[in-house]
Amino acid sequence: MSTKENLNVAIIQANLEWEDAAANRSLFSKKIEALSDSVELIVLPEMFTTGFSMNAENLAEETDGETLLWMKEYAKKKDAAITGSVIITENGDFYNRLLFVFPDGSYQKYDKRHTFTLAKEDKIYSKGNDRLIVEYKGWKICPLICYDLRFPVWSRNTEDYDLLIYVANWPEKRVAAWDALLKARAIENMSFCIGVNRVGEDGNDAVYNGHSAIYDCLGKILTEENAETEFSKEICLDKSYLQDTRKQFKFLNDRDQFKLI
Repeated sequence: MSTKENLNVAIIQANLEWEDAAANRSLFSKKIEALSDSVELIVLPEMFTTGFSMNAENLAEETDGETLLWMKEYAKKKDAAITGSVIITENGDFYNRLLFVFPDGSYQKYDKRHTFTLAKEDKIYSKGNDRLIVEYKGWKICPLICYDLRFPVWSRNTEDYDLLIYVANWPEKRVAAWDALLKARAIENMSFCIGVNRVGEDGNDAVYNGHSAIYDCLGKILTEENAETEFSKEICLDKSYLQDTRKQFKFLNDRDQFKLI
C-alpha cells in the first residue's frame, strides 16, 4: 500500500445495549453514517455488539457471521477501515477477537492475549498467542484489547509501528489506571496511542465512564480529556510529526531486549 503522511481516525464512545447485537449494530450504523467522508479508520470498543459478557455460548458468532458482514458493509460504504472486538466461536472454542476490516472487504484478526482473570474471562475464552501488525495506508498499526494495556512487554514497539490501539470495556472504578497507562504506552513506544472505551452500565451492574482518548508519541492528549458521555471524535494523525520526533529524540534506539516465553 502507498505511503500516506496523514491518517484520519474516528473514535466512537457509546453506551452498549447488553447482549443485543442487532441493537448495537443499529446504534453504530447511525454513528458511522454521521462521520465525515474524510475518515479512513473507525475504532469501536471491545465486544461492541454485546458488552463484556461471559455468555459466549449464547452470543458467539462464527468469524464470517452477521457482525463481520456488517463491518464489511460499512467499511465499503465509508471507504474506511473499521476495527473493534466481537465474541467469536471457532472449532468449539470462544475468542474475544478483534477484527480489522479493510474497505475492500478483506480483514485481519487478533485474539485477546491477556484474558481478564478478575472477571473469569480466562475460564470462557481461549487466549491468543500472536500479536498483529496491520499495514494500512502506509501506517503500521498494532491493535490490542483492554486488559492487554496492563502488560507493557506485550505492546512493546519492536516493529516500529506508528499507531497503537486499545479497544476496551474498562470500568469506572479503575479508570485512573486506564488514563495513566494509555499515556504511558504512547510515551514508552514513541507512537500514537488510541484507547476506545464504552460508557453506561452493563448487565452485571458494572459502570463505565469512557475516557476514550488519542495521545501523540510524547504523551500529549489530542482529544477532549476525560470525556464521560457518548461521543464521536475525528482526529488527523500526522506521520511526519511522528517521524520527526523519533529522529530528534531516538528513544527507541535505546530499547532493552526482552524475549516472550
